[in-house]
Amino acid sequence: MRNAIIPALLLSALVSVPAAAQTTLTPFGGTTFGGETTENRYVYGAVLGFGSGAGVDIDFGYAPNFFGDDDPFGNLDGKLNITTLMFNIRFGGNKPSGVSPFVSGGAGLMRGSVSSPGDLFDEVSRNDFALNVGGGLTGYFNDHVGLRGDVRYFRSLQGESGADGIILDPRDFDLGEFDFWRATVGLSLRF
Repeated sequence: MRNAIIPALLLSALVSVPAAAQTTLTPFGGTTFGGETTENRYVYGAVLGFGSGAGVDIDFGYAPNFFGDDDPFGNLDGKLNITTLMFNIRFGGNKPSGVSPFVSGGAGLMRGSVSSPGDLFDEVSRNDFALNVGGGLTGYFNDHVGLRGDVRYFRSLQGESGADGIILDPRDFDLGEFDFWRATVGLSLRF
């Protein structure tokens, strides 16, 4: 069953994007909460979407200083930044006018990057595959400008990894322990 998930997601993404797809770009800002977060932290990024009603979204998010002022080792100046790049299938949203709900989910890359206080050691980073699922509302003021609100859950995947931290066989994975929620709002531009 697990071996069929990634090919099925890719096939669904290719089938759901029409040839003359509507394109949206939504820069966003928001907060992370729950899961591994110790307190709410800001996050920013953008969503590039293709298709109306159903489509594909490419979601990029960056959460600087994810754990706050104290890193897990008790240092005040060390920082852990989380970057996500997700490829999602979306159902709903982007109606020509009015407010419309949507749900989406997919998979991608989650990168954690740790810097040390006072540059005692080089920056350490780890790349993991991850899943995300979420939903929200889109509403347009006119044909090209609107708002998009989104609440999304992220969860890392674990499996046998190589020296660089990337899972060697993406078909051989389990749910990891690192997870968090993200709530965002952004100005949606439709082309």
